[in-house]
Amino acid sequence: MNKLDIKLWTLAAKGEIVPKRSLLKTPAQVRAIRKSAALNTALLNYISKHIRAGISTAEIDRLVYSFTTKHGGIPAPLHYQGFPKSVCTSVNNVICHGIPSEKELLKEGDIINVDVSTILNGFYSDASRMFIIGDASPRAKKLVQVTKECVELGLKAAKPWGHLGDIAHAVNTHARANGYSVVEEIGGHGIGLDFHEEPFVSYVTPKGSEMVLVPGMMFTIEPMVNEGSPDFYIDEENDWTVYTADGGLSAQVEYMVLVTKNGIEVLSK
Repeated sequence: MNKLDIKLWTLAAKGEIVPKRSLLKTPAQVRAIRKSAALNTALLNYISKHIRAGISTAEIDRLVYSFTTKHGGIPAPLHYQGFPKSVCTSVNNVICHGIPSEKELLKEGDIINVDVSTILNGFYSDASRMFIIGDASPRAKKLVQVTKECVELGLKAAKPWGHLGDIAHAVNTHARANGYSVVEEIGGHGIGLDFHEEPFVSYVTPKGSEMVLVPGMMFTIEPMVNEGSPDFYIDEENDWTVYTADGGLSAQVEYMVLVTKNGIEVLSK
């Protein structure tokens, strides 16, 4: 048993939740995943140049597919558990998993989350950005800004040998201080060797709770912040798209991160 195994065993004996060894990426795996993450970030940068009023979410989907495949990647969402498109486009009161459509044209004042996930040489990456179309309302601008701040504060709270709950506490405290709520049942996830790995990353749990952040862990920080109630419903027709129950706006920003011995490395955002 090496030093890391002894440390994990000791923590588990004290009642701490520790990751399985299979969740800790090896240096070789990290190098490969970094390449996938770099492509994922390049994709978001590319899409950023095309977001505008009048574009359809279906056109965003085509841009994502074209750029990803041109650079040797595969859009991870495409056909994942039946998802029909290459990207999730969540507009205004859509919390997540919005399905691109020719009929959905972005208009002045909209806010949209573009969530892209990439497979490169069998390795996965995932991140999303919020975009404000034209001159949005002050309430929309504030929600997007606070959501970005929540992610940055969550990132700052993450430390090697700390806890996932430290991230959640920072996110939830800031959201609530601004009058918002954080969706409880949907959260972040492990990433790298598969699209969705353990652990589930909550953003409403207490500081010092949940899994210990062990070097080699890789996961997403992606709180979904609602301006009203955290409650939601899922579209009965497509069984994917998640809407706010009260019709209020929702925003989400997603970073993909790696826990290292010295801190937290952002791989894609």
